[in-house]
Formats: sequence, C-alpha cells, structure tokens
Amino acid sequence: MIFETNRLYLRELTQDDYFDLVQILQNPNVMYAYEHDFTNEDVQIWLNRQFSRYKKYHFGLWAVILKSTNEMIGQAGLSMQPYHDDEILEIGYLFKEEFWHQGYASEVAQACKNYAFSQLKAKKVFAIIKSDNVSSIAVAKRIGMKKVDEFNVRYYNDERLHYLYAVENLCNLI
Repeated sequence: MIFETNRLYLRELTQDDYFDLVQILQNPNVMYAYEHDFTNEDVQIWLNRQFSRYKKYHFGLWAVILKSTNEMIGQAGLSMQPYHDDEILEIGYLFKEEFWHQGYASEVAQACKNYAFSQLKAKKVFAIIKSDNVSSIAVAKRIGMKKVDEFNVRYYNDERLHYLYAVENLCNLI
C-alpha cells in the first residue's frame, strides 16, 4: 500500500489490473479529454508506462481501491509531465464512470498532494486540465490549487486549450 484515505487505499498497479483499466481507458465518457479511442494494446502500453514510472521515479499512477469492497475503482497518483521546456509533477486521476460525483477525486487528489509534499518533498504540484473539464477544475480548486497558465495541447488532429493549476508546499517556505 502506498497510502490510504478514509474510504480508499492506493497501491501499485499490477498486470492483474488490466481488465479494470480496460473499463476505464476504453470508456469514451471517461476518456473524452484524450480524444482517442484506446485499443487493448493501448491499455497495455498505458500499464507498462506505469511500471516504468515506478522504476524510474518510485511513483506513478496507482490503483485506487475502495476499502469497503476491495474493488479497484480507478487510478490516481503522480507523474512527471512535459510543460514548455521542462517537466512538472502532476496529480492525475481517472475513475470508473459509476464512481463519479462521490467525492473520490477530491479525496484522492488531496492525498496525492500531501504525499508529494511530505514524501517527495516537492515544492509545487500541478494539474494540467482541459479547459472544458469543469469537474477537474473544481477538484483542483478544492485542494487549494490556483490557475497559473493557459496553453494549447496538440492532440491527434487538433489543438485544445488547457489550464495549468498549481499549489505550493508552504512547509518548504519556512
């Protein structure tokens, strides 16, 4: 286990999580921000990317497990993402659609922020959010993030406006 919240715990993804990831990554409602249909091969590539992140950074996206049922309901965690000519530490999450609007995203995002500050000693954490993703913008604000930039991200055939949200580790300022 990486860490736990009141209702959830997070652990590293394993190959056994493949079919749960299929339910997330192949659901067009969940993946609308990616504007790309994920094949079975894409899901495996996604999973392999997490395994590589665990080796390289000792963090990545983790399986989100509902304590009451021991069911994997999503994935969340921290990843290094490109931003301009640098990399930034981003909080990310994706949940199975049936677990939306129950407060899990805010709960896990807050816990990921705390983990980044306490365990990784990060000075800042970020969220890169598609401009029309109202729910994720609300989560970012709920955990104390502020919008610090707007920029376009190139997708398969088009560019989309994104917002960069950030929160600073105030403990590092003392």
